[in-house]
Amino acid sequence: MVLRQAFIIGGSRGIGRATAVKLARLGFNIVFSCRSISREAEETRNAVVAAGAKCEIVTFDLADRDATVKAVEAVIEKSLPDAVIYNAGIARDNLLAFMTHDEWDDVIRVNLDGFYNAVQPFIVPMLSRKSGRIIIVTSASGQAGQAGQVNYSASKAGLIGAMKALAREIGKRNILVNAVAPGVIETDMTSELPKDKIMPMIPLNRFGSPEEVASVIGFLAAEEDMYIHGQVIAVNGGLVI
Repeated sequence: MVLRQAFIIGGSRGIGRATAVKLARLGFNIVFSCRSISREAEETRNAVVAAGAKCEIVTFDLADRDATVKAVEAVIEKSLPDAVIYNAGIARDNLLAFMTHDEWDDVIRVNLDGFYNAVQPFIVPMLSRKSGRIIIVTSASGQAGQAGQVNYSASKAGLIGAMKALAREIGKRNILVNAVAPGVIETDMTSELPKDKIMPMIPLNRFGSPEEVASVIGFLAAEEDMYIHGQVIAVNGGLVI
């Protein structure tokens, strides 16, 4: 089996951790990023190693363009990944009427600017190699919008637009670009949501698991017979149809 490498931007917990473990089981060695080495990051590394793969952690702040580019270029110099997964994201929910400048700026800088900062350096090397997979984790909020999340919805919708444009730019070089749009997934980010109000809107009548999102990411990253390109794959239990 030919060993492959995946780089997960935002891999220390939740969907990122589940994706790291899934890809490890599919034969990828893993490099994942986080802001700092933490207990969660160490637990992810241990889980990846237990799945039979090598694992490296790189740290940087996505909102710091220079630091991000420097860290990503170091990853590329060591070994250009076969798959890049952009999974980073934060939420600062508030009604737009009361949203502060920082609540808007923080979300856009991490969720949308962070995509440019971390993914753009991979494009030319992948074009030169004429192969690669880029998978962007967006959100159902970017597909349908959500009250109280104008900043978050804008950033996630922006990622969808960026993915579609990038897919048109680089598809001819055998680089597949797609997005996965999770709905309400059982993670730290959704732990405080009012389940009793949200559940009636989900036809499957339950929240999703990180592993269910990771299974789709794993398919997009690893499947050899692949003709999916420039698409948004919804993993939301029917929340957005």
